[in-house]
Amino acid sequence: MAETARPWLTVIGIGDGGLTTLPDQARAALDAAKTVFGGERHLAMLGDTQARTIAWDKPFADSIAALKASAGTPTVVLATGDPMWFGVGATLTRHFSPEELLVIPAPSAFQLAAARLVWPLADCRCLTVHGRPVETVNRYLAPSVRLLIYSEDAASPQAIARLLTGRGFGPSRLVVLEHLGGDRERIRETTAAGFDLADIADLNTIAVECVAGRAATPRPLVAGLSDDAFVNDGKMTKRVLRALAVAALEPLPGQRLWDVGAGSGSISIEWLRSGAGMAAVAIEPVAERRALIAENAAALGVPELAIVAGEAPAAFAELAPPDAVFIGGGLTDGVFDAAWGALKPGGRMVAHAVTLESEAILIALHARLGGELMRIGVERAEKVGPYRGFKPAMPVVHWHVTRGDAP
Repeated sequence: MAETARPWLTVIGIGDGGLTTLPDQARAALDAAKTVFGGERHLAMLGDTQARTIAWDKPFADSIAALKASAGTPTVVLATGDPMWFGVGATLTRHFSPEELLVIPAPSAFQLAAARLVWPLADCRCLTVHGRPVETVNRYLAPSVRLLIYSEDAASPQAIARLLTGRGFGPSRLVVLEHLGGDRERIRETTAAGFDLADIADLNTIAVECVAGRAATPRPLVAGLSDDAFVNDGKMTKRVLRALAVAALEPLPGQRLWDVGAGSGSISIEWLRSGAGMAAVAIEPVAERRALIAENAAALGVPELAIVAGEAPAAFAELAPPDAVFIGGGLTDGVFDAAWGALKPGGRMVAHAVTLESEAILIALHARLGGELMRIGVERAEKVGPYRGFKPAMPVVHWHVTRGDAP
């Protein structure tokens, strides 16, 4: 049996207590290192060292080349807490093989915060706004939910308090935990609406126990949000058809959607809200609608939605291949053929049509590729003089097919 290569890159998590809290394995890796990478705060802890020290570039991606240049020589990366939980370790796994890496974690701020508050960690939503928009938090706002949030800096607690208050969760309990595990540890509590904390350390974690006020409108994570959850100009897949479309797209963790002719972005937003690590691209040629998509994505907690300007199929050229495609607007043979060609094996295609011309395209595609073809008619009760009656909406033809179903 071949001997397994020893890792050359050691990622060391450091608590607020500094290097004195490191285990022997981490100390030995630091002593043997030829090069040490880290933030300025961590590198300052080293004092006099024989190793070459390199501070992270901004943007961080520029540091990857320097790390790769150290391959094969003992190298250490210094990080905060658990490097694999929203930390640099998770980023490095995208550039280095597991055989190259050794990770030595310290207790994470999530663990320490949960311990201080006596909150079962498994019952908490653990989030980060470090390097990410605070609007990410919107996705998880619901009564009685407990959130633990890594901060960007000293301004993060107040930014989150404002967000909570603006979403109707002003009565929520908000706890700021600073320098957890160190000599300067401090824990202070307030409410989102009554936020009055000052002199907050940059190194802090935020805990939120969500309480919905009268103005709150909690949004479920299942597909089929109320139509009033989205600002739109009328170009939107409505609730019933949207729930059907998202179910047929079969979102799975880590997969990517192309939402072609996105309109208000309702399909791609519901896709992102459905699971962890999802990706979506909303393709929309109209600038005003792209602004609506961005507004909806932030309000519903998925600001990571990629919004692409341009007409299909030309807009597909630079995009990573999708696991699923929804065509809700501008269906033509050229759009479908390009999207179908890009779709990964086993990927799902869903298309809607309301005009006779686009219906004819779906009927022909169903005959050629199979799948399931349906005409959906929805009738809603509305006022008819002093009485009520069912008023039919324009019928929609729905077609979905899996890439592997193609002959």
